[in-house]
Amino acid sequence: MSDLAIEICGLAKRYQIGARESYATLRDTVADRFSGLWRSLRSPRKKAARDAEDEILWALRDVNLSVREGEVLGLIGRNGAGKSTLLKILSRITLPTEGYADISGRVRSLLEVGTGFHPELTGRENIYLNGAILGMKRGEIQRKFDEIVAFAEVERFVDTPVKRYSSGMYLRLAFAVAAHLTAEILLVDEVLAVGDAAFQKKCLGRMGEVAHEGRTVIFVSHNIAAIRSLCTHGVVLEQGKVAYQGDVECALFYYVQSLAASDNASSRSAFSAIRINGQNPGQIASGDDFEIGCTVHVRSQMAGFRLFCILEDANGSPMIVAPVSHRELPLNEPGGHEIKVRFPALWLRPGIYSVHFKLLANTAGSDSARFLSESVMLDVSGTGDPEMLLGCLAPPAEWYAGQAIAVTR
Repeated sequence: MSDLAIEICGLAKRYQIGARESYATLRDTVADRFSGLWRSLRSPRKKAARDAEDEILWALRDVNLSVREGEVLGLIGRNGAGKSTLLKILSRITLPTEGYADISGRVRSLLEVGTGFHPELTGRENIYLNGAILGMKRGEIQRKFDEIVAFAEVERFVDTPVKRYSSGMYLRLAFAVAAHLTAEILLVDEVLAVGDAAFQKKCLGRMGEVAHEGRTVIFVSHNIAAIRSLCTHGVVLEQGKVAYQGDVECALFYYVQSLAASDNASSRSAFSAIRINGQNPGQIASGDDFEIGCTVHVRSQMAGFRLFCILEDANGSPMIVAPVSHRELPLNEPGGHEIKVRFPALWLRPGIYSVHFKLLANTAGSDSARFLSESVMLDVSGTGDPEMLLGCLAPPAEWYAGQAIAVTR
């Protein structure tokens, strides 16, 4: 028996910009056809111009993905990459243009504030309505009811129509229903982008509990820290296609570096063959020293330069910057120069880091130029204890304990 919760094969979704995607009744369809015919007879040129302006947009293209039962998958990508479209297809809100998605189990989705809520119904009624849509029996919903209301902190207003709720109350109840009602698969899209810090922390805690319950979760967020803390695997979408899938740390590394690459794509020709201890990607144990080498291609005489080797954490924040100038390194002459920089044991915590070079050069004509290298992944291995992954550094500190002193009362 397959242990796949979701299997996606060749999935694609096409939109026509300027066209309206609707799910109308037969009467609406007939009326629209007649009104469209009348408009085209009255102004055929305007219709032709309007059709010419319509463009085809592939929100998703040839997406193939498998999600195992109990897996917590982080879906990462820029705005417009197709993340929300994919979740809408999995939620049966919209249909794919091509391909299919096989889903095993009940799906509960939270794609925006109050998804599935009826504004005229009370909070209590919406909880029971959502549970019924999931196929739950009244007794099952009743057992979860008090827990949902307590989490949402809407006890006083549970019998008030939700149209009178503030956006914060609406969000709290919507998330509480999605996270507490029984469903094998939970789809969450950017819900943590709304609400105060205390509520976001509460949501993260609840989602962590859901993950440990063995339920399958697909989580979309631009919050890298949240993705890292909750997810075990990651998928990066770029322009509607799967650009990377694998371990969540490697997926986040790919995403962060792709953002940097797009910003600096025109300035990378000065470096090649970047290696860490002779390898790309590099791998060391926590506490090891290591060496980074590359080839610098100098195309014209440089009056002066500054060269930097930069080590960043998985969020793209610089941790170590090692500079060198033309007074210390002979790189002024044109040609290829092999350079190496050796780092002592930096006490890095286990995790994924990246290393790249930056060159600030002054040519003979006093013009300045800036060059960035590609980034190389540095995988620092070590303990798997999650409590040992906090912070950035893991120095070999020495601990001492003195003799206990009796306390008199």
